Amino acid sequence: MKKIISTDQAPKAIGPYSQAVVINGFAFLSGQIPIDPGTNQLIEGDVVAQTVRVLENIKIVLEACGSSLGQVVKTTVFVKDLGEFATINETYSRYFPENPPARSTVEAARLPRDVRVEIDCIAVVG
Repeated sequence: MKKIISTDQAPKAIGPYSQAVVINGFAFLSGQIPIDPGTNQLIEGDVVAQTVRVLENIKIVLEACGSSLGQVVKTTVFVKDLGEFATINETYSRYFPENPPARSTVEAARLPRDVRVEIDCIAVVG
């Protein structure tokens, strides 16, 4: 059975979508952007700060699903400027130091609220 996940510890959805959906032992997370869950406002800072906030938001939503970063099997990284990929990648690698998930990276002409990075993921639950 499909379970909709919503936690007030993570940024509220800014559209008609769920933070995550859990079904058949997997969590499917919607894309996270660098919104501070305490203020529901975009954070200030460079692409490193934005990437950290995005990954921290993912971590929070995964925990609400009964999962963790170590259970992530696939991510999709959307970037505003692929020229910043090395910087984003260095930050990303700190969150997945061993056995990193499969990943796709896409340069997007424009991301929600003109952020520099958005990441979604799929993880095993349990």
